[in-house]
Amino acid sequence: MIEKTRNPVILIVGGSGALGGAIARRLLRSGEFVRVMTRNPARAAGLSAAGAEVVQGDLLDRESLVRACKGAWHVIAAAHSMLGRGRTASVHVDGRGHRDLIDVAAAAGVSRFMYTSVYDYGPVYRDVPFFRIKFEVEEHLKSSGLNYTILRPTAFMETHAHEIIGASILNSGRAVLFGRGEQPRNFVAADDVAQIAVLALGDPTFSGQTVDIGGEENLTDMDVVRLYERLGGRKATVFRVPIGVLRAAAALIRPVHPGVSQVMSSGVLAATVDQRFDARPLLQRFPIKLKRLEEWVTQRVGHVAST
Repeated sequence: MIEKTRNPVILIVGGSGALGGAIARRLLRSGEFVRVMTRNPARAAGLSAAGAEVVQGDLLDRESLVRACKGAWHVIAAAHSMLGRGRTASVHVDGRGHRDLIDVAAAAGVSRFMYTSVYDYGPVYRDVPFFRIKFEVEEHLKSSGLNYTILRPTAFMETHAHEIIGASILNSGRAVLFGRGEQPRNFVAADDVAQIAVLALGDPTFSGQTVDIGGEENLTDMDVVRLYERLGGRKATVFRVPIGVLRAAAALIRPVHPGVSQVMSSGVLAATVDQRFDARPLLQRFPIKLKRLEEWVTQRVGHVAST
């Protein structure tokens, strides 16, 4: 259990999401007092039933941040708005909203601020607003005076393997890939990131550190397709969007929907930039068992691998 030095409230912003929810559940199981801030409290009903205090709040509503941070001992930021547009565009939520949260947490005397960023695959990622904003917020946090820990996970299995590729195969027997689908990339389970987050939160030596997090496997999108074909027991029809078409579409749609545009742009990077991750240094710091994608799919989707 995390050693408490003052008020034991641990605030999770974005606690109804995949990562925030996984962190909340782990903390609740270990007996911590968890406060979850979410725009839609109904989405956190399960966490409320498990003992979490659920409060309504919005990263764009500074007063709600003040209320949520009141009495908080630690703050964990696990919200994002990559697909947002208009008021909820990434520049507002991921940028100004998180900077405001950091400033409010500092004013509230929070002991440690844990920020969920993204793995840094190189300068080319700064061309996508979502990634550039994440790294800018990292710098704001470092200069805030707060004790901090920054988490930089690779692509979540829940989103990049399942929602984008696998779910469509299971539901309709189709998959849409960006490019050829042969570029290796790294996938990590949100619950593994949550486990590392909780361990780092309980260890003061991780204050002031950035932790790169990824899984043990580097798979191509076609590897993911073949895995879901095998576990789902059906052959998939694969549609490939050429990289040139994807780049043009991202530029064309940017003025109308910046969120969709940057998802397309990140798809270009996923298909053209080396996104492999070496988990050995991570496992030296955190001796845990990381989930492989096949294990995750088998557990979460309920399909048993054929032998």
